[in-house]
Amino acid sequence: MSLAVAIQMDHIAGIDIAADSTFVLALEAQARGHGLYHYEPRDLFLRDGRALARAQPLQVRAEKGNHHTLGASEVIDLATLDVVLMRQDPPFDMSYITATHILEHIHPQTLVVNDPVHVRNAPEKLFVTHFAQVMPPTLITSDMEQIRAFRAEHKDIIVKPLFGNGGAGVFRLRPEDENLSALMEMFTQMFREPVIVQRYLPEVRDGDKRIILIDGRAAGAINRVPAAGEVRANMHVGGKPLKTEITPTEMEICAAIGPALQERGLLFVGIDVIGGKYLTEINVTSPTGLQETNRFNGVKLEAEIWDAIETRYHDRHTERAT
Repeated sequence: MSLAVAIQMDHIAGIDIAADSTFVLALEAQARGHGLYHYEPRDLFLRDGRALARAQPLQVRAEKGNHHTLGASEVIDLATLDVVLMRQDPPFDMSYITATHILEHIHPQTLVVNDPVHVRNAPEKLFVTHFAQVMPPTLITSDMEQIRAFRAEHKDIIVKPLFGNGGAGVFRLRPEDENLSALMEMFTQMFREPVIVQRYLPEVRDGDKRIILIDGRAAGAINRVPAAGEVRANMHVGGKPLKTEITPTEMEICAAIGPALQERGLLFVGIDVIGGKYLTEINVTSPTGLQETNRFNGVKLEAEIWDAIETRYHDRHTERAT
């Protein structure tokens, strides 16, 4: 099966090919004989109800400093393609949301991964609240009275932007910390949205586990340990990836959320679990961690993701033909 595939991503010239998940997805697609196009989110547009993009044919190589070749730019009708990978990095802002609305014009006839409607409806820190039974105590609000009451109950808290990403703007406030009011003033000036407040989990010192789910199935994991003096485990702020296994309790968490991911066409998802039992985020926009998981566990998750994409594509087009 040879598919025509467009990858909507931040420009491929700037990626780290030793860590980037989109890069290995592109390598695997190319190895399977799929034809690749590359375009940036700003090159996506809607004209007379048609989703179009100014895109370039793409070839990729696992050669540092020589990892891609782009062909001549052309405007393509995305409805004529088979698959679009929506892989640009957050933030999950109005630009991101607009892209989901445009791609909704072609899905599912052209398979968009992940499903743009459910990417829009499942932002990381909100979708997870539908599984409150496995979350730490959590408050989403702009009300200072509610935040103070939550802090009085839980003492040690984390405050972060509701639509933040990559650990940006994450603050830990210990009981003696006097900066809550000033912090909220800053958040109010920067964001119109509520903030998310959670009980601090000291278990994060042992790691924040990223578990990859493929079509609702747990496929692999890495543990990310915060650097000394850092509350965030994100790797780009110094978190150290370590080999790990998925525990039985974590498998139960995956089993609880897996059907919801399948139903929503969220084929490639990364969840974050702390202390083996607390689900903190469900990442559906542009999940990462494939290469680190591959190296530690001797797997090739991008191949499993493409198996899932091809199966979903085949099933949908078989249904249309019958």
